[in-house]
Amino acid sequence: MIDLHRPIEELAAGVRAGEVTATELVEASLAAIEANESYHAILEVNEKALTSAHEVDALVKNGDADKIGRLAGIPFIAKDNFLTHSTHTTAGSNILKPFKAPYQATAVEKLEAEGAIMVAKSNMDAFGHGSSTENSDFGPTKNPYDKTRVPGGSSGGSAAAVALGLACFAIGTDTGSSIRQPAAFCGVVGLKPTYGLVSRYGVIAMGSSVDVIGPLANRVEDAALVLDVLAGRDPRDATTIERDTASYAHPSASLKGKKVGLIKEYIGTGIDPKVKAAVLLAADKMKKAGAILEEVSLPSVDLALAAYYILIPAELSSNLARYDGIRFGHSSKQAKDLAEIYLLSRNEGFGVEAKRRIVMGTYVLSSGYYEAHYKQAQKVRTLLVREFEAAFTKFDLLIGPNAPTTAFKLGEKSHDPLAMYLSDVDTVAVNLVGNCAISIPAGKADGLPVGLQMIAPQRAERELLGAARATEELLA
Repeated sequence: MIDLHRPIEELAAGVRAGEVTATELVEASLAAIEANESYHAILEVNEKALTSAHEVDALVKNGDADKIGRLAGIPFIAKDNFLTHSTHTTAGSNILKPFKAPYQATAVEKLEAEGAIMVAKSNMDAFGHGSSTENSDFGPTKNPYDKTRVPGGSSGGSAAAVALGLACFAIGTDTGSSIRQPAAFCGVVGLKPTYGLVSRYGVIAMGSSVDVIGPLANRVEDAALVLDVLAGRDPRDATTIERDTASYAHPSASLKGKKVGLIKEYIGTGIDPKVKAAVLLAADKMKKAGAILEEVSLPSVDLALAAYYILIPAELSSNLARYDGIRFGHSSKQAKDLAEIYLLSRNEGFGVEAKRRIVMGTYVLSSGYYEAHYKQAQKVRTLLVREFEAAFTKFDLLIGPNAPTTAFKLGEKSHDPLAMYLSDVDTVAVNLVGNCAISIPAGKADGLPVGLQMIAPQRAERELLGAARATEELLA
């Protein structure tokens, strides 16, 4: 049986050399998906995956291996908010259940152009609204380490799929924690790039000023390679920025002389003592490896969660307005006139959390409340930007936990939205300021994975990945 946890470059080189076929890799992936169906990480299998694999193998057989890219034959999984030709796209919501996109996301196109093969679409909190994947309208995903626990969210299906070995890597989106937190809960690597480094074209929007696309993988080296494929300007996404001219792949693994700030507010009140101990142990190992470690205070991060849950519902209430029962997606069969089509289609199609956030967002943007809530939250965002900028004049990296706890029980926080939102308390600030960050495994607490969050300035992915790779080796 082929082990899909092996390094991506190693497997791709094997395909190009004819030592293993793309068909064998895809068949192994599809078999693993079927064998692990009970985890509900996958919403739909790509029926054309084997056809794509045969095409790659034909090139190799005909001596045209040089025409295959760096990800030759590598199976990957896309979160179900990426538009794809060969599968439906639902964003985990009933309101899009019958939708099949007429075009593909740039990220998927870039991966396929390098020879990667999308084998399936993964489960997610509907429209990215959640931290546990329990808000999927198609049922929750289960944690690979304990089926009674959540995998995190909203990219919980992607994280669980990588941990279970269903594919070599997955792609997800991170609006407040949605790559890093599930990566931490499932014991894999999750990279949130700088805002704009990866095109969002063809990805269903949640909060357009913070949404970021990134990889979930088994190791930092794999995440770096995938980022190198994904990064760069896209004329179809005006928010994209220039990438580094140098490759992000093969980051130099070194911590010696790196100035690292341990964020005081992230290891204070509210953190599980065992999670704190794992993070502090990782910090100590970094220090022994040559990093210059100090504690740093970012006072405004205590306000970040409140600001986030004002700003992002405001953006998503606007983004979700397009799902009206007319243009695409679910349309109520009970409606008798145009007004009822709008009302009933949205009422039937949206889940409880989507409705909650639409109401919240509409409220904070409404007359009389905009100044009191939305404008104040934007001021907090500016404070956060300034504090992070000031910290990065003194430090190369900032570190802390990804979440205050390990994976919690299924249903534990489902009926307490505030408790669920607090799962993101250590991560949302990074999205509000647009910096890059990564989660890497940092041991376990009571048998459950703990993730170490590492944060770097905007466009400092190569430095972040190098430090993460060095730290990964220390914690292995």
